[in-house]
Amino acid sequence: MASQPGTPRADSALTRKGAQTRQKIVVAAAGLILQQGVAGTTLEEVRAEAGVSSSQIYHYFADKEALIRAVVDYRAQTLVGETHEPMLAAIQGIDGLRAWRDTIVSITDDAGCQGGCPLGSLGSELAELDHVARHDVAAGFSRWETAIRACLHGMRDRGQLVPAADPDQLATAMLAALEGGLLLAQIERNTRPLATALDVMISLTESLAPQAQQHDDPAR
Repeated sequence: MASQPGTPRADSALTRKGAQTRQKIVVAAAGLILQQGVAGTTLEEVRAEAGVSSSQIYHYFADKEALIRAVVDYRAQTLVGETHEPMLAAIQGIDGLRAWRDTIVSITDDAGCQGGCPLGSLGSELAELDHVARHDVAAGFSRWETAIRACLHGMRDRGQLVPAADPDQLATAMLAALEGGLLLAQIERNTRPLATALDVMISLTESLAPQAQQHDDPAR
């Protein structure tokens, strides 16, 4: 959609009321996009959902593409920054990973397995359409992977994983299992694939604990 006259304000230049209005527009757009996809969501629908005027939307966003990028940032912050980063930072061992897994499965089950991963869904739709937005989605996933990696590095540093364990590879595989599991759960409307994918990765991580290594070594 073409831009309208006027230059959208940067977040730092907004008044408190302006910031609240902008956030209301972004949240409304995020909800509609999760249900209908990017292509299926119009600015007119966002305007009606947010209860604002068209001029207000164009006051904060130059065009639909700018709004979509704001939605990507919002999803990355709420999904990763406010949910997964704090949970992963608090994990102290395998039991904590299992609790994290249980929370993800429970949230997915409560949603009826609909929508998949809000960030992943955006990435799938935008990857070949908007390269700037694709990079933003990739940054969100990188942030998520970094949080998982830090959790696993912490476990290795505390001696809960053998020195040869590679937290970087484990984090990439864990995130891939999570995203693939969410997609299959969405398609099948069943949390089983998600639970199984995470269980396999957590079991692999647990097998790298020193105790497991010693137990499996017949020479000890």
